[in-house]
Amino acid sequence: MLPNKITPSLPLGQMLVKKGVISPAQLETAVEEQNKISGPLGDVLLRLGFVEEASDFLPSVAEQLGVEFTKLRGRDIPAEVVTLIPVQIATFYKIIPIECRQHTLTIAAVNPHDVDMIDALGIIFPGTIKTVLVSEKDILEAIRRYYGVGAETINRMMESSLVKNEESVKVDDLSDLDDEASIGKFINQILLEAYRDSATDIHIEPYEDRLQIRYRIDGILRDAQVPVNIWHFRDSISSRIKIMSNLNIAERRLAQDGRFKVKVNDVELDLRVSFLPAQSGESIAIRILSSSKLYSLTELGMDNRDLDILAGLIRRTHGIVFVTGPTGSGKTTTLYSCLTQLDRTEKKIITIEDPIEYRLDGTTQIQVHPSIGLTFASGLRSMLRHDPDVMMVGEVRDFETAQIAIQIALTGHLVFSTLHTNDAASGVTRLINMGVEPYLISSAVECFVAQRLVRLLCPKCKQAGRLTAEAASDFGLDPKKALDIKIFEGKGCVSCNFTGYRGRQGVFEFLRLDDAVRHLIMARAPASAIKEAALKAGMCTMMQDGWRKVQSGITSPSEIMRVVRENG
Repeated sequence: MLPNKITPSLPLGQMLVKKGVISPAQLETAVEEQNKISGPLGDVLLRLGFVEEASDFLPSVAEQLGVEFTKLRGRDIPAEVVTLIPVQIATFYKIIPIECRQHTLTIAAVNPHDVDMIDALGIIFPGTIKTVLVSEKDILEAIRRYYGVGAETINRMMESSLVKNEESVKVDDLSDLDDEASIGKFINQILLEAYRDSATDIHIEPYEDRLQIRYRIDGILRDAQVPVNIWHFRDSISSRIKIMSNLNIAERRLAQDGRFKVKVNDVELDLRVSFLPAQSGESIAIRILSSSKLYSLTELGMDNRDLDILAGLIRRTHGIVFVTGPTGSGKTTTLYSCLTQLDRTEKKIITIEDPIEYRLDGTTQIQVHPSIGLTFASGLRSMLRHDPDVMMVGEVRDFETAQIAIQIALTGHLVFSTLHTNDAASGVTRLINMGVEPYLISSAVECFVAQRLVRLLCPKCKQAGRLTAEAASDFGLDPKKALDIKIFEGKGCVSCNFTGYRGRQGVFEFLRLDDAVRHLIMARAPASAIKEAALKAGMCTMMQDGWRKVQSGITSPSEIMRVVRENG
C-alpha cells in the first residue's frame, strides 16, 4: 500500500507521465479505475500492469512527500541498529531501522509521515528520527530477514510470561494448545514462508541450546531466519504439529508419520509429516506437496529426442516403464506428466501411491494403507478386477510388488512405476536382486528412465563465463579447447537469494531394451555391460543431457557435476 498522505493522486500521475513511467493514456485509464475503487493510484497501476514494481513509481511519491526513496534489497543492516527498534513496533508500523549516525536514526518506512509512528519512535529513541520511503515488499522481506520469521509472535509469547524459566514450555494436552493460539500462528508463518520461497521440505531440528529451522529450496537446505528464543517453545511446536497431523502428542520416544492439509491463496497443499526422536528432542520433517501443479514433459526438461522416445512408449498397449533415481529426483512428477499425455476419456487409468501427490481428473487413485493390509501388492491384485488399460505403481519396493507389476505388464496392460537406482542400467540389477527372473524383465520391461533434478541459472543475474580445462575433462571434452567454449554461471542477486539459481529441471537417461540389451539381461550381465551396449545403440547419458543444457545456457557445469557425478 502507498503512504496514506498521498493526496491528491492526479499530480502524482502527471509526474509519472512526465518521467516516462506511464503514458497519458495509461494515466487516464488508471484514474478512471481509481474512481471506481477509491484506492491509491500506485496500487491501481500495479494491478493494471502499467508498472511492474512499486519501486517504479515510489521515487516520484518520495518527491511529493519531500523524503528520500531507498531500496533495502542487497543492503546489509548492522545488528546493533536493528536492535534499536523492537520487533513489535517494526511489524505494527511496517518500518525497519537502517542507519544510526550522530544521534540520528534513519527509519525505512512504508508511510514516512505517519505521526503516530514518529511519536512512538520518539519514546524509544532519544535522538533525531529521519524517515525514508521504501516499498512494502522490501519492508516485509527485511523484517523477516533481520528479526526472523514469526519474531513478533515469539516475543509476544515471551512477554506474556509463557516461559517462566530456562525450561521449555510443556504442552501435552489439546486444551492447553487451544489456549496457545500464537503457537499455531507461528507455525502458519513458517509454512507460509516456506511456500513463498518454493520450498519442498521444512526441517525443524532441536539441539541442546537452540532450535534450527531449515527449508529445502531447489534441492539445497537453507537456514530460516528465526528468533533465538524460539528454543523455549520447541515442545509446544512439536505438539501443535502432531495435533494438526492427528498423531499422539504424548508419544515422544517412537517415530511417527502423519499428514495434514492447508490452503494458501486457493492452492491446496498436502503436508507429509515425520517425527524422529533425537537426543535433544523430536526432529520434524515436513514435505510440501502441491496437488494442483502438473508439469508438461517439455517443462520437465526433456528435449525432442526424449519426447519422441516417450511418445512411442506411451502409445504402447502393454509393457512396463520404470523411472529411476534417488528420493527427491522428480520420479513421480515424471510419471504424472506421462499420464497427462494419455486420453483419459477412452482409457481406464488406475494408480496406487504412497502418498497421492497430485490429483488427476479422470483417473482412479488409490492410497496404500499397510496398517489395514492395503499394500502395493494387494492393491495391484484388486485393481486388475476393474479392467484398467494403464496402471501406475508409485514405487516397486519388494519382490512381490515387482513380480505382480511385471506379470500385469505381460497380460496386456501398460504399467508405469519407479525404482531407486543410480542410473538406468542399474534398474536391471535392482530387479534381479529383488528376485525377479531375467526372462521376465527382458519380456516385460520396455524402458528404464533415469533422472536427476538440476538447478536452473537465475535469468536476472546469469553471466557469460569460460569453461575450465578441468570441467571440460569431466564432460569428456578436449581440455585444450576449453577456453573456446562459452558457458554461463550465476552471479547471485536478490531475486535468487544470492544463490545464482532459481527453479529446477530434469536431466534424463533413456535405456530402451533392444535385442542386444535383452540378451545381456538373460545372461545376467552386470550393469556396466548393459550400459556399454546401450551407449553403442545411441543412448544419451544424464551427463551428456546435462552438457546440452549447459550449452543452451540454462544451467552451469558445476551444477551438472554436483548432481550427476555425486549421485551417479
